[in-house]
Amino acid sequence: MTRKPFLLCTLILCSFILPAEKKHIKVYLIGDSTMCIFDPHRAPLTGWGMPFAYFFDSTVTIDNRAIGGRSTRTFLSEGRWQPVADSAQKGDYVFMQFGHNDEATTGKMKVNYTSVPDYKINLIKFITETRAKQATPVLITPVTRCQFNADGTARESHLPYTNACIEIASQFQVPLIDLDKKSRLLLQKLGPENAKLLFLMTAPGESPAYPAGISDSTHYNDYGARIIAEIVLSSIKDLNLELSERIAGPVKIN
Repeated sequence: MTRKPFLLCTLILCSFILPAEKKHIKVYLIGDSTMCIFDPHRAPLTGWGMPFAYFFDSTVTIDNRAIGGRSTRTFLSEGRWQPVADSAQKGDYVFMQFGHNDEATTGKMKVNYTSVPDYKINLIKFITETRAKQATPVLITPVTRCQFNADGTARESHLPYTNACIEIASQFQVPLIDLDKKSRLLLQKLGPENAKLLFLMTAPGESPAYPAGISDSTHYNDYGARIIAEIVLSSIKDLNLELSERIAGPVKIN
C-alpha cells in the first residue's frame, strides 16, 4: 500500500472512533434548608438544590444530603457527614453551603450555633476528607436573605461566615462560589418589592400549604430556587470545573 492510500484509510478509520466515554460521577450537596429537598406538600417551598439536579446530563447524579436546620457542627454531630465521606469517589464533587444556622444565636435555631473559628475547622474537615477520596470540594457562601436597608440597598446578613468561607477557600485553594454576594446583587437589581417574588411569600388563601399566608425572607419558592440554581451553574462555568462540561441545558444567568 502506498503512503497516500494508507493515510487516507487511517483518516477514515479515525473518523469512526468514538470519543472516550465520561465516567459517571456524583455531586453531593451538603448544607441547610436553603439547599435541601422538600416534600411536595410544602410547595411552593423549594431548596435551590432541587432544580439544580435537572441541569446535568446522564453522567451526573445529584445526591442532595442537605437538611433543614443544620449547621456545620450539627451536620457532623448527627452523623450526616460520615456517609458522604465514606461514599465519595474519585471524580465526584462535594458542594458545601453552610452559615444560616451556624450564625443563629437566638430563637429555636440557636442550638445549632457554631462560632466562626469552629465553622472554619468544620469546613476544613469537609475539604480534607473530600480530597482524601480524590473528590473535588466546592465551597459556597451562604445564600442571602431578603433583607433591605432603609435606603433600599440589599443588606449583608452573613458577613462573618461569608468572610470565613472565602478565607478557607483561599487558604486551601478550593473552588469558591460566592453565592452570598451574587444573590445579594440580584436582589439589589430587583429591588425590595420584586425581590419578594423569589421567596416563600404567599397571601392568605393563596397556597394550600400555608392557608394563613406566609412571609419568609430566608427560603425560596420554586421560581426563586431555580434562579439561585442558575447562579450556581453559571459559577461552575466561570470556575471552568470539569463538571461544567456535563451541564445539559442552557444557563441564563451571566
